[in-house]
Amino acid sequence: MTDDHPVFGSLRHLDERERAEVVAALMAVEYAAEPVPEVRFAALREPPLRRKVNDILRRMGRTLVRSRLGWTSGYRDDVAAVLAADPAGRRAEVDRAVLTLVLIHSVAIPRAGNKLAEDSWLSPYPTPIEDLQRSMLGVGEIEDALRRLRQAGLVTQVKTAGDAVGGYIPGPQFHRLTDAARRRLSEELILAAGPDSPLAAAVRARRVSPVREEST
Repeated sequence: MTDDHPVFGSLRHLDERERAEVVAALMAVEYAAEPVPEVRFAALREPPLRRKVNDILRRMGRTLVRSRLGWTSGYRDDVAAVLAADPAGRRAEVDRAVLTLVLIHSVAIPRAGNKLAEDSWLSPYPTPIEDLQRSMLGVGEIEDALRRLRQAGLVTQVKTAGDAVGGYIPGPQFHRLTDAARRRLSEELILAAGPDSPLAAAVRARRVSPVREEST
């Protein structure tokens, strides 16, 4: 990596130490499974260097994301919208269905019972495999989807005392959601978990109101 590359052009005016700090922080937020505490990297602690890290990420279609655990990176909202619009086959549909079930059981239901913070995607309430198998999906499809989701960091399998099989909770990739992506996902979860609920009606009304304003 050199500052001749357009992605790393923002390093041109930094000294050698600052360049090393920026690159180290960039690699950490991109490749660490969990958010990185800013105390470990000067380029995450110091705002001018952090802006350099974010500038490089934005040229790559990504952005810095801050969580309660530290810093990580994720797709920019505009890039994520393009990626989400790609057509998907049966495998992707099954993966989304299984992931949605995990989110409903491990996040939406506990959150509705005031057991989880509204913005938290970390959950101590694993979804039992039995709950997934009650869906209309085949057992083989569910197992294949869980394997792919684990490999992608979208779900994590955890075991509790006396439970040899365990259950599934959201994986570390959920740390990489931007604030806007977290809000959209929360709304989608409301629509999936309780489509006839007052909250779902409020979500739908909020989504159509900008269209009405533009048409007036």
